[in-house]
Amino acid sequence: MSRAVLSLGANLGAADVAVRAAIDALGPALVRASALYRTPPWGGVEQDDFVNATVLVDDPARDAAGWLAFAREREAAAQRVRDVRWGPRTLDVDVIAVWEGDEPVLSDDPELTLPHPRAHERAFVLIPWRDADPDALLPGHGTVDDLLRALPADETAEVTRL
Repeated sequence: MSRAVLSLGANLGAADVAVRAAIDALGPALVRASALYRTPPWGGVEQDDFVNATVLVDDPARDAAGWLAFAREREAAAQRVRDVRWGPRTLDVDVIAVWEGDEPVLSDDPELTLPHPRAHERAFVLIPWRDADPDALLPGHGTVDDLLRALPADETAEVTRL
């Protein structure tokens, strides 16, 4: 059994449609999805706000590499272009954490670092994740609630539910 947490976001075109389409593409693997959230851009590039969501997924046929393949397939379907790091995008799908059985998958592979190396710093990941799973735990970092309390209040206040 492979469970994962995926973070989805977009800020070009019909961003909400792109995020919902990626969620729909999960089919029976989707366990739970957060609401959609409007979030400010992260990373210092001037651009429009994002629409973000977090999903909990479960598929015994997929391992961590399979979740990364799903992410890349959905980004390609949305015609994602990677011109500017942290720049605008039609769709971004990040693999945040993966579990095989009850054990978290840990990886320092540059293609797929697990858990995601900056998830604990990002309100746009943590707030939707808490929405989808109020008891969420980021392996190696603690509960999502504790991680959110550690973030600056102004950063968490900027993430608003649509």
